Amino acid sequence: MKMITIYHNPRCSKSRQTLGLIEEKGRKFVVKEYLKNPPTKSELEQVIDLLAIKPEQLVRKGEPEFKENFKGKDLTDAEWIEAMIKYPKLIERPIVIDGDNAVLGRPPENVLKLL
Repeated sequence: MKMITIYHNPRCSKSRQTLGLIEEKGRKFVVKEYLKNPPTKSELEQVIDLLAIKPEQLVRKGEPEFKENFKGKDLTDAEWIEAMIKYPKLIERPIVIDGDNAVLGRPPENVLKLL
């Protein structure tokens, strides 16, 4: 069995619930607290590719950083990626990766597709 990776924010209830589901299934995992150690551009591009979404779809639009800096702006994919690198709070959470598959844990039950 491969190691699961979870991009996690311990202050987020959905992230904690998703991590709990992984633990319940007995899967080995590694936690990446992306607010403490933001992903690199390459890592974020890989995550977006695995999720098969556009970068803007990974942006949390309710965050103050979004409202203050990006609301109403039309950014390119590359600019959205740079925004998430500069402001990691903008990255939707949790993201769970198992090999070549990834899901957003919103709702947490989405992770069951990987388990």
